Amino acid sequence: MSARRIYLSGFLALAAYALHAAHTASPQVAQPKAGEIGSHLPEFRVKDFHGHEISSANLLGKVVLIDFWGTWCAPCKKEMPGYQRLLNQYSSRGFLVIGFKSEVMADTEDPGRFARKIGVRYPLAVVTHELTDKFGGIEGLPTTLLYDRQGILRKKIIGFEYTDTLEAELKPLL
Repeated sequence: MSARRIYLSGFLALAAYALHAAHTASPQVAQPKAGEIGSHLPEFRVKDFHGHEISSANLLGKVVLIDFWGTWCAPCKKEMPGYQRLLNQYSSRGFLVIGFKSEVMADTEDPGRFARKIGVRYPLAVVTHELTDKFGGIEGLPTTLLYDRQGILRKKIIGFEYTDTLEAELKPLL
């Protein structure tokens, strides 16, 4: 066999392989950015107001509502008791609520006293800027994130939302 013929058959084999690989390769799907619908719950560890650890690793398998709030935020004060009501109603079905107190502005009162006054008993922790960034940043308060049992963000609400509206989003995830 001539050198030219060997070269040509090697070239054709390589071209056929490249064509086959191009047609059989699965397309790359862009992953959503942190904080976007479809993104994953970021890894984190924080201590709540009582010194108990809250870890993202302990949240998988649960439907999780994460609420970013502040003591000075009137809409936060209005919606947080509704989240406590949802927790009371659905915790036995694997639903958890965690409140992350933002430090974008100074507190208007002691955060623990604020929570007790409005009847909130779910875990509350102070959120750092680093942790906020892991959630894709916070554009305003309140910000509510609802994750499914696989840790996928299914609903993001910036600003006040009525509890009944959020409950309608929650029920299919339970």
